[in-house]
Amino acid sequence: MRFLIEKIFLISILFTTTAYANENMLVAALQGVYSACVGIESELAELKRIAGINTAVTGIGTGLGIGATTVGIIKSKRDKEIEDITAKLDAMGATEIKTESQLYDVLAEMMDETETTAGREMADALRAEKKRKEAQSKKLGNWRTGLLAGNTATNIADAIVASKNRTDTNLQNQIDKCKSAISNLKQAHAQAQLDGIDVTEATQIIDACDGFNTVDISKINTRADGAKIAGIVGATTGFTGTITSAIANTDTTRQNDTDSGKRREKNLNTASNVLAGASTVASATATVFNATQIKAIKDVVTIATKCTEILK
Repeated sequence: MRFLIEKIFLISILFTTTAYANENMLVAALQGVYSACVGIESELAELKRIAGINTAVTGIGTGLGIGATTVGIIKSKRDKEIEDITAKLDAMGATEIKTESQLYDVLAEMMDETETTAGREMADALRAEKKRKEAQSKKLGNWRTGLLAGNTATNIADAIVASKNRTDTNLQNQIDKCKSAISNLKQAHAQAQLDGIDVTEATQIIDACDGFNTVDISKINTRADGAKIAGIVGATTGFTGTITSAIANTDTTRQNDTDSGKRREKNLNTASNVLAGASTVASATATVFNATQIKAIKDVVTIATKCTEILK
């Protein structure tokens, strides 16, 4: 009988010691989660803030690009109207006198009295209309150049910011440590539960922080890479378009009335409009990447915030 009592006593001591050890293991696991998981939220907050700024910047760039493209299209219409007026003046023999031979031709017509008063009035009206539209075309060309320059600046800013707004190995390591700590807590939680130890706090922490096991922060960098590439493309097309637009709108280019000069001006304006459209698309693409980067960051922040709040 005495042997049986001693055996029961030893078993109870063994169970008590084991339970005590498991309780200590649970406490250690809880401390491990506190140490490993707190601070992730603040790391992501800065990434989210910068991504938001970059989204706004590229959004402005998209607007500037749309403006440049629209202005370019309107300018093309004005230039076509100028061509039509010039053709009418040519047909009337009433082009502006720019060469000696043109002067002789006009004098001959006057001597022959082939140019009536009504014709001269119509020609004067057409010249005035042409001059007005040329002034509009010039102004539109300047606007297009300015808007393209602004679009270029935003794309450059986007490329620079996107290249820096990335997660680093330190954040990935911290998240990996947090996952490991949560795994340890799960094991300690299961054992403590079998021993009848209160696991309320551990259960709440596991429920709140277990989402880290589904986190994929590589998406954040993938979106950053996309925004960076779009920014570089937009900056390249925007810069080229700005230079092309500026050259197309110089007096030297505009006043060259030779066939080759007219073709060159038209080709430069067409190229400027195409490049403005390309820059707009690049800016819009960068905006989408920045917005989806915010979404990727928010997904992680939601989990980190939930975990941090329960750990406080």
